[in-house]
Amino acid sequence: MADNRKSGLSYKARRRWSLVILLVGLPLYIIAAVTVMNLLDRPPILVELLVYVVLGFVWALPFKFVFRGVGQADPDDRK
Repeated sequence: MADNRKSGLSYKARRRWSLVILLVGLPLYIIAAVTVMNLLDRPPILVELLVYVVLGFVWALPFKFVFRGVGQADPDDRK
């Protein structure tokens, strides 16, 4: 059986890691982003909005391989 997955994680492991990332990592990332913005003495509202929009996309890039295919049916399930 050829395994064409790019990551070494199984489907179930990717599902578990995606939950950990979303439930623990994302709130910590939000807290860090808000803290940094507050330390910058709140820039103008449009700059602040732009920074939050960019950070909203950037956080997921390192975890792209974990989230890929998680919403699909389990490919290892033979039913």
